[in-house]
Amino acid sequence: MEVRQMRYFMEVAKREHVTEAANALHVAQSSVSRQLVQLESELGVDLFVRKGRRVKLTPIGRILLERVEGIMHSIGEAEREVKEYLAPEKGVVRIAFPISLAAHVLPTAIYAFRQRYPQAQFQMKQALYHDLIDGVAGGEFNLAMIAPLPEGEPRVRQRLLFTERIVALLPAAHPLAGRDAIRLADMREEAFVTLPEGTVFRRIVLQACQQLGFVPRIAFEGDDIDALKGLVSAGLGIALMPEVTLVDNIPQSTVKKPLVDPDVTRTIGVLCPQGRKLLPTEALFYQFLTEFYAD
Repeated sequence: MEVRQMRYFMEVAKREHVTEAANALHVAQSSVSRQLVQLESELGVDLFVRKGRRVKLTPIGRILLERVEGIMHSIGEAEREVKEYLAPEKGVVRIAFPISLAAHVLPTAIYAFRQRYPQAQFQMKQALYHDLIDGVAGGEFNLAMIAPLPEGEPRVRQRLLFTERIVALLPAAHPLAGRDAIRLADMREEAFVTLPEGTVFRRIVLQACQQLGFVPRIAFEGDDIDALKGLVSAGLGIALMPEVTLVDNIPQSTVKKPLVDPDVTRTIGVLCPQGRKLLPTEALFYQFLTEFYAD
């Protein structure tokens, strides 16, 4: 099985159309068809069910596709590693991140990194909390920033970058808005706005309240941090927020107040694979992150 055959096979499997695959590969349709016939002949199986130029994978074809995608990913990683070994400061960092770190934490680190290595490139992907962990463990990407760091997760290595405070966001006209700081116990009777059930940050909020002996009264839910800001701005409740999400953007008609007694915090860190080494440029960025936040 040749690399060219695998590339043609993957493209046809993705598009389910020989001509469209040939156009995407910038080769003649006859060349693609010939390579597929040769591949099937070598393997002794039918990989596609054909209906004119429209095709669909057979069951054995789907199994082969999964294997070929893994092989091509490894080949691509090997090619990148060779290139980046020669010039790691010019390579590509593939990193995933949650939405709560998208506005300030990750952009600040990338900007500082590219001040030092201006030719470095980034490919970024936003993902949900558990998808970040699964993505690093499964090889979809090698680096992920995450908050908070997962507990008891043996599939990935993790490094703490810093711990941030959780703060209260209140409508500007709220009776507690005039205080310098707010005790969490003073919010016992308040209407809260939170992220949906099942999200990690909502669990942080609930646990903090439960440690003081009360369950917060949840009036509204928002799909993301920006939605919570809008609900608070509309006067529909108060919210506990990661302080980093308010660094550059505190909505009108709201005020941010520190929480005291107790302090509520969350960890922010970076994940990398347990059983795979980082590619050179990714290793360079990983080391930079640890130094950048240590300072």
